[in-house]
Amino acid sequence: MTARPAWNPDEWLIERLEYGRGLTCFDTFLTRKGRSMMSQTTRRSLLAASAAAGAMSLAPSAVRATSAGDAIRPFKIDVPDETLADLRRRLAATRWPDKETVADESQGVPLATLQQLVLYWQTDYDWRKVEARLNALPQFMTEIDGLDIHFIHVRSKDESALPLIVTHGWPGSVIEQLKIIDPLTNPAAHGGSVSDAFHLVIPSMPGYGYSGKPATTGWDPSRIARAWITLMRRLGYERYVAQGGDWGSPVSNEMGKLAPPELLGIHVNLPGVVPPEIVKALQSGDPPPTGLSADEQHAFDQLRLSFAKRRAYAQIMGTRPQTLSGLADSPAGLAAWLLDHGDGYAQPAAAITSAVLGRTINGHSAGDLTRDDVLDNITLYWVTNSAISSARLYWENKINLYLPAHVAIPAAVTVFPGESFQAPRSWTARAYPNLIYFHQADKGGHFAAWEQPELFSAELRAAFRPLRTPT
Repeated sequence: MTARPAWNPDEWLIERLEYGRGLTCFDTFLTRKGRSMMSQTTRRSLLAASAAAGAMSLAPSAVRATSAGDAIRPFKIDVPDETLADLRRRLAATRWPDKETVADESQGVPLATLQQLVLYWQTDYDWRKVEARLNALPQFMTEIDGLDIHFIHVRSKDESALPLIVTHGWPGSVIEQLKIIDPLTNPAAHGGSVSDAFHLVIPSMPGYGYSGKPATTGWDPSRIARAWITLMRRLGYERYVAQGGDWGSPVSNEMGKLAPPELLGIHVNLPGVVPPEIVKALQSGDPPPTGLSADEQHAFDQLRLSFAKRRAYAQIMGTRPQTLSGLADSPAGLAAWLLDHGDGYAQPAAAITSAVLGRTINGHSAGDLTRDDVLDNITLYWVTNSAISSARLYWENKINLYLPAHVAIPAAVTVFPGESFQAPRSWTARAYPNLIYFHQADKGGHFAAWEQPELFSAELRAAFRPLRTPT
């Protein structure tokens, strides 16, 4: 294998300064032409003088580290060639199970589907493409509550843009959000208005991706919410909004309950809205309460199916995550676990399955999702060995994700047709009494930002428009 050029941290920092327009006094000097004229000695002197500021160059001028532990450090992904070679070796050595005894996916990911994906992963897939894509973005690390937090931070060219923190879920990662970065930071290029621009912060949850793996208990959605509040303050944002889907929804809900003065509002696409009497009926197997409207009955039927047949993966991770140790040893096993999501050809996994197979499954289109997108995400889990550390979030969680969130600050909700259930407006308005936006989208599912990035971005622009400061 041809060796890749060694990483030059000076070059990387200069690129980051260029990307974020850098320090004002160096804007002209740090052009490509100016850089080519710099001697190594001049460059190193310049970087030594501006390194701390350069690490902050994409944050507001108000950012200040109050202690060494508050430092925001530039970060670059560099997976060793040996790690990728070992991945291919393990894929080639996979010991396969017997073929399923049914002609559908009711026993899980079909053997042929997984074998086809693993063959492509082993022979044709290129991790370096997404690694380069991630490294072209401003990535950082900062320690919060004793744990390193990895995050992407892209500021819009419009300095008056509204800061937004977006939280991914499981089995996702920051890779879910890559396609919404430009539509949100540069909306005019995507059919939106300059006034709808966002400064974007996309963190990796603890135990996921390149964020630290908790070595002690306690990192539940509430603690993550507190960490995100700390992160936004550390970045100097005095006003911002938050968004989340899957686990990002309870994290955003918890931020809303904490209601820091800087947080203007939240948007979620898996809202906590189910009335307690409905949850009780679902858990006991009782019929629904009388008097439900048509959309409430539809939601009840969807939830009943989910509770009965599609929660096994969550129950295992919520009770015995460490037992899944095979996911750290077998990339094929990891792929099957992350693909299935408890339902295969239904939701929320259908769009992912459609992307892997290259055809629409059970009426659920892959949208913008591709097979490489799916493998980008699975490979990130593999190279960071985060299958178990991410699964522990289910064990840590003490919040019923279905019960009403009771968020008092302004909240917005988008209901996607391919979500595991369609939240009725009646339930949503009771769970989010300050509901400023509610919309039923015409396409997209559980991984909405991944599946329909343009539509998802348009939803966020519309949802948060009432919270922007008039100009």
